[in-house]
Amino acid sequence: MLKFEILMGVPEMKKFWDDLCEKADNNKLGTDKKLFKKLVKCFNFLGNDPKHNSLATHEIKSLSDRYGMRIWQSYLESKTPSAGRIFWVYGPKRKQITIIGIEPHPEDKKASGYKKVKLSNLPD
Repeated sequence: MLKFEILMGVPEMKKFWDDLCEKADNNKLGTDKKLFKKLVKCFNFLGNDPKHNSLATHEIKSLSDRYGMRIWQSYLESKTPSAGRIFWVYGPKRKQITIIGIEPHPEDKKASGYKKVKLSNLPD
């Protein structure tokens, strides 16, 4: 049993995840199969231990400042060009984590790298 319930931000992340799950249920993932497997693995790590070593979780201060809440980034993958990252927050309730974005890794060396990241809202 997971220590944290994993929720999807609205509307973008919820729609993205629901569509992906529907494809998986109908065995129609195609090119999304690798992504789906990575997300399931990542969500399991996150639900059990948000600070799991392989997630390399850390706060993104510029996003936290912009959105007015602590925004965390975890690795979806590493050592690949434009490696995927998930963005998440604790809540809205205790023992919940909400996934609010999935993006390729922003260009760290550019100050504006995280300005392009658009995040979903928390569910009610």
